[in-house]
Amino acid sequence: MSPPPEVTEPASASASSPRTALAASPKSPSRLPLRIALAIPAAAALAFVLHMIVAKQEPAPETALYSQFLGVIFALSLPLGAIQPFWAGLRGWMREMCPIIAAGVLALSVWEILTAGLHLLPMPYFPSPAGVLLSLVNDRSVIFDSTWHSLVLLSEGYLLGVFFGVVTGICIGWFPTARYWGMPVLKVVGPIPATAWIPLAMVVSPSAMLSAVVLIALAVWFPVTMLTASGISNTRASYLDVARTLGASRSYLIFRVAIPAAMPNIFIGLFMGLGTSFLTLVVAETVGVKSGLGWYVGWAQGWAEYGKVYAALVIMAAFFSTIMTLLFKVRDRVLVWQKGTIKW
Repeated sequence: MSPPPEVTEPASASASSPRTALAASPKSPSRLPLRIALAIPAAAALAFVLHMIVAKQEPAPETALYSQFLGVIFALSLPLGAIQPFWAGLRGWMREMCPIIAAGVLALSVWEILTAGLHLLPMPYFPSPAGVLLSLVNDRSVIFDSTWHSLVLLSEGYLLGVFFGVVTGICIGWFPTARYWGMPVLKVVGPIPATAWIPLAMVVSPSAMLSAVVLIALAVWFPVTMLTASGISNTRASYLDVARTLGASRSYLIFRVAIPAAMPNIFIGLFMGLGTSFLTLVVAETVGVKSGLGWYVGWAQGWAEYGKVYAALVIMAAFFSTIMTLLFKVRDRVLVWQKGTIKW
């Protein structure tokens, strides 16, 4: 009796196997699409050409500085595009940010055409981006000092408001007596904007700096308290029952069960408080504090230096967005268990 014939896989099927094809083909570095890799240098080159067209109507210092600015953008984007095939992290960053940066450069060109080119926006209220950049460079020491004072003031007020907000939120969310007496206070005092307390703060407080810190803390305290209390009071009863069955004390239930369960709500309150603290910071600095970005904006507006006003607004945008990004990083580190489950 002869053995059964050996069954072999057809050559065509073997050649078309994805795993076989992947093993046979050499591994080549990934690349960005050409339109993304060249987005920034193309936008910078176009912006430079448009700038040269309208440069005759701008002062020479503004023209030279803005040309250097566009040249730096163009010069930095080329080597980044060249090395991105061999650097996965840079490639991912460029894939996400290149279109946005290119759109921002083109938006500057539109701004320059509307102001310095066509004069559709009245001067001196709407200076060109070249004028704003020159003001930013010329006043860099004053702007840096103002940014530092704003950072100190914001940090003191925000941390103070977060501390009292978390403490009062835990008390209101856990203890029925504290909730009975605390909720009416929150409903009456909380909805009042912190900036509405400025006249009273200036009379009662011994210094403008202290009053600004208290106002920022008050602006942060309300949303942090409300969201913390909501998270604590809505802790799942099953978590608490299991912990009590295992002999957990009250402090263990609060610090090891309720607070970790309320962390998503607490971070929402931190983000809301951070937004209100920015507004309160700028307003508080314009009325009493003698330093800071808000003070600088008021001072520049008083002298009709609107280029400096826009320069301060640019620094504010970078300053506040950096702090917000850092808070996002902290949230992602603390709430790592939410990764891939909840996106916000």
